[in-house]
Amino acid sequence: MGNIAIYERDDLMYALIREWLGGAGYTVQESASPSDLPAGVALVIASLRMPKQNSGALIRSVQQLHPETPIIALCSQARSGLSSDGATARALGVARVMAKPLRRSELLAAVQAVIGPRVTG
Repeated sequence: MGNIAIYERDDLMYALIREWLGGAGYTVQESASPSDLPAGVALVIASLRMPKQNSGALIRSVQQLHPETPIIALCSQARSGLSSDGATARALGVARVMAKPLRRSELLAAVQAVIGPRVTG
């Protein structure tokens, strides 16, 4: 357990998240779309533009193709201090919603809360 797929349009943000997760021992899976999501992915991290409007299409697609895979949604439109597992997360059907910009410690804490620490060995 520890394979993570990232859907992020911003190349710099994608590289940063990938670096943070890799540094914490997680493996980031390459996938261009939810239909390309490899088997055994423990978590999807998806960047949304406006979670309360039509950007939920990516979330719905992941949920339809991989109903057991938890999702952390990242959104620059969310306000800092948002309850990450509160009403917005429940409305989207995701494990967490996190405001961008985010800190490494916040992202890793959310990943650990959803799927646990990377398993070594």
